[in-house]
Amino acid sequence: MWELIKRTSAEARIDTVILHADDINIFEYPFLYMSGDQEFPPLSEKEISNLKLYLEFGGTLLIDDCIGKSDFGFDISVRREIKRLFPHKSLEKLPADHTIFKSFYLLNQAYGRIMEKTYLEGITIENRAAIIYSQNDLGGAWAKDPLGSWEYEVIPGGETQRAMAFRLGINIIMYALTGNYKQDQVHLPFILKRQM
Repeated sequence: MWELIKRTSAEARIDTVILHADDINIFEYPFLYMSGDQEFPPLSEKEISNLKLYLEFGGTLLIDDCIGKSDFGFDISVRREIKRLFPHKSLEKLPADHTIFKSFYLLNQAYGRIMEKTYLEGITIENRAAIIYSQNDLGGAWAKDPLGSWEYEVIPGGETQRAMAFRLGINIIMYALTGNYKQDQVHLPFILKRQM
């Protein structure tokens, strides 16, 4: 959030707020972040119901797999719960020209602490990616210890890859705040000129 405030005009809270999926207070936040590295128990019916309502009413959930392997427990649990949330939808690969990749920075792929997948997956509701799923451990690329040093090495691209993981994170949050605003190509020449 500190990087978001520093790099954009968006206002954000720096402190972490931990919420459960059945907490009515999730509706106070346009963006939720969930990460993990192991299997987790099924959500309760109340959690599924509340989270589904949150997503259908415009909320965005970023799910971040810290391991990135599709045969590990976290990925299996995520896919199971998404199927419970939206029985008639499946996670789909978000194309490289998706608005997420141009909502603030122009990017051509997904990044993170590891490079397990060059793409993001998502669940789309009315032309909006309500769930965004990364298997590249974005949070690991962003994490600092209490002394301000990076907690994890970024593999294989080092600090350049870390910088791109920050850009992707900012893009995801800006997308959660603005939706498909930047889908219109009329903005592209101005963005490209700004990068020169």
